This record gives sequence, structure tokens and C-alpha cells, in this order.
Amino acid sequence: MSITDCRDNTMSNASAKAAETFDRALGLAASYFLDPVAAIDEALREEPEFAMGHCLKAGLALLSTEKSALPMLADAVAAVERLGTRANERERAHAAAARVWLEGDFSRSIELYGKILLDHPRDLLALWIAHVGDFLLGSSQMLRDRPAQLVERWDASVPGYGYVLGMYAFGLEETGLYARAEDTGQRALEHDPRDPWAVHAVAHVLEMQGRVQEGIDWLARRAPDWAPHNGLAFHNYWHLALFHLELGDVDRAFAIYDEHIRPRPTRIAYENVDASALLWRLELRGAATGERFAELASDWEASEERGHYAFNDVHAVLAFMGAARPELALRGITELERSANGNGTNAMMARDVGVPLARAIHAFGAGRYDECLDLLLPIRTRVQRFGGSHAQRDVVHLTLVEAALRAGRARLAQALSAERTELKPSSPCNWLLASRAHTLAGDAVAAARAERNAEIGEKSQRSRALALRGRIAGRVG
Repeated sequence: MSITDCRDNTMSNASAKAAETFDRALGLAASYFLDPVAAIDEALREEPEFAMGHCLKAGLALLSTEKSALPMLADAVAAVERLGTRANERERAHAAAARVWLEGDFSRSIELYGKILLDHPRDLLALWIAHVGDFLLGSSQMLRDRPAQLVERWDASVPGYGYVLGMYAFGLEETGLYARAEDTGQRALEHDPRDPWAVHAVAHVLEMQGRVQEGIDWLARRAPDWAPHNGLAFHNYWHLALFHLELGDVDRAFAIYDEHIRPRPTRIAYENVDASALLWRLELRGAATGERFAELASDWEASEERGHYAFNDVHAVLAFMGAARPELALRGITELERSANGNGTNAMMARDVGVPLARAIHAFGAGRYDECLDLLLPIRTRVQRFGGSHAQRDVVHLTLVEAALRAGRARLAQALSAERTELKPSSPCNWLLASRAHTLAGDAVAAARAERNAEIGEKSQRSRALALRGRIAGRVG
């Protein structure tokens, strides 16, 4: 009798218990609850040749974007390769895709994971790795289209269907289909209220549409589902901090940073990326960050993670300049330049975006704002090449606007802030940037109008949230 997972995918060298443990570990991984590695290790201790167990460990290692995880990735791939034909075709395809990632061709690796899905559309592990890989590569269209290729092959009777909807919701959001994204994210949560990726997808919709107070309510109200013991919690808290910062509540943003984003020192790159990005936004606002940047920079400095994924490396440079450690930032730029001269996907990321962006951050931190602009303006339309979401990459545009303001480039500052107010007219923060730009240009009338729009936007946010709370209370009652 062949052993299958709960989605009827055949597994080699597996017992019924190993299959059950795999399903549990994969569920933990797809929902970011702790600890999928410990769960799958439990199965591998009993079944050392359990191929899909090793495939799951490979996926967890490569998606971490941690250089320190490469030995685990290499071991997992080698374990499947040693099995030869005792591993089935699907399992060998997983190992081959992971091997390509190990060799540095991230793009080809994700393409190979996607090919597995053509023959095995209910392979949740392949879908999850490919989807998060598309995010790491900044492939917005594939974030949407990969789950779209498969969603009709799933239904509510298949375990994990909600995860597929949650992935599709995020892809719809990243391609600007906000109404469909919000609806799909809500549907995903009907299947699993504790799916933080679906919560995250809806939070992105609210962020991109400038529905700030709704975003605060959304994340705060659902926190008991996504926050405890969850590896994505720090990132959802990062979104919550951004919503508060949008309303000018700097103190609340700092409190979220201290309590939830970086409550203790860590060298985990994913967490330190969000810490760097939030502190830099606060720095752009003129907020006093205290010793936070210095502590964060110390962990980035001690980390061995640089040189593997340019997106992380740039965020290390943000921390170094925020901490007034330009010598560390220059070392980080040198490491990015070394990456750019190499081979593989990360070389492209560093070359096309990482190096000029890091140089621009160094120039900004040193007060050379015109140089910062000269470096940022040519790359602003290609920053998606080094990964992340629209919300994460917005730090580049915010730095660009602030550099124009500080350089005294009034016309450029007006143009850049106008882009933001046109795209998100309900944003108080965007209108305040516009007011500063108009003031710099000497247009007092336009500056006053922008300030009024900021006030109107803030009042509108709060009134919409109150109305929403009333509707929710009415349904509950």
C-alpha cells in the first residue's frame, strides 16, 4: 500500500505516522506557526529516508534567506539525492529545484518548483516554496498567477485550501486588484481564521488603499489569531506600526517596535529587515530613535548573513547609517559590490538595485542629498528586482522624497509628493510631504491646502473606522 499525504500525493519511504507528521509540519510551515523543523525532525528520526521530510527541510532552509541555513539545505538535498530512484519523481524534482537554489540560481529554482505543480497541482509544499520564492524575487505577476493556475484544482474539501486562497489574495494585492484581493483574503480566513498570510494580504490591501484606521482595527482585532507563537507576527506588527505612523502616532510605532518587532536582540535577517525599515521611516520623520539603531546595527554587524540576499544586505546598510556607523555601511557596500561581480540571481539583485541603493543610503546619511537623488532616480522603476512587496519597497520612494526636500529641490519634491497624493489621496502622511514641498517652492496657498487635506484625511480615517466598528458590533449583536 502506497502512503500519501492528506492531499493524495504519494510519498516514498514513509510510514503512516511519518505522513501524518509531515502534514502537521507542513501546516505549521504554511501558517508560520512554530516549530515545523522540530516537527519534521521527529518524523526523520523514525524514518531517516523519508524523502518528503527532507524536501520540507530544504524548503524551510532556502526560504529563510539565511546564509547560515545553507548547510541544512545542502544536507536535505543530499539526503534525497542519495535515495536515487527510491525517491519518486516528484521528490527528486523537489531536490533538483532545491539544488539549483543552493547553486545560487534562485530564479531557476523557483521556476523548477513551479514545474512540479503542473503534474502535482495539490503539492502544497511546492506551491508554498514557489509563492514565497516569487515574493523574494519581486515577481508580482507570478505571486498572482501561480496560485491562479491551481485554485480550480482545489476546493474546500482539500486540506490547505485556505492557504491557496491566502496566497492568491496576496498576489492579487501585489498586482493592484485590491477588491478581489480583499474578498479572497476574507474567504481564506473563513477556512482558517488563524492564517496570518491571509490576514497579511488584507492588511496590504488596506495599506495600499490608504485605509489606515481600518488597517489598525483589522490587525488589532485579529491579533489573537495571528500573533501568539507565530513566525510572521513581527511582520504583521510591522504593518500595524506603519498604520500608526501614517497617522503621526510616533510613540505607538516605537512601542510596537520595542514590544513586538524587536523585543530582544536577534540575528534573524527577516526580523532585522523589518526593524531596519521601520526605524529608517521614523528617522525620515525626524523622530529620535535613541539607541535602537545602534543595537540593531550591532546585530547586523555580528551576523554572517551578508552576501547571500541583497535585499537583506541593503537593510543592514540602513541600520549602519541610522546608527551613524558609515564605516560599517561602506563595508556593506563593498560586500554588495562583491556580490554584484559574482554569478547567480543575487548578483543581478546586487548589481541592478542593491549597490546603487546602498550607495544612495550612505549618501543620504552623510547629508549628500543631491548625490542620493542621482543614485536613486535611475533605479526607482526597477527596485522590484531585488524582492519584497510594494509596501516594503516604499521606503525607497520615501527616501527619495525626503532627499529632494533636504536638497532644496522644490520642483522635484513637488512632483514626487504629487505622485503619492494622487496614488493614495486619503494618506495624511503624503499630504504633509506635499505641504513641505509646496512650502519649499514658496507656494503658501498650495501648502495650506495640502495641510487641510492631511487633516481631512485623518478625520476621514477615524470616522470610517467608527462606522465599520458599528457595523461589526451590529452583526455580533
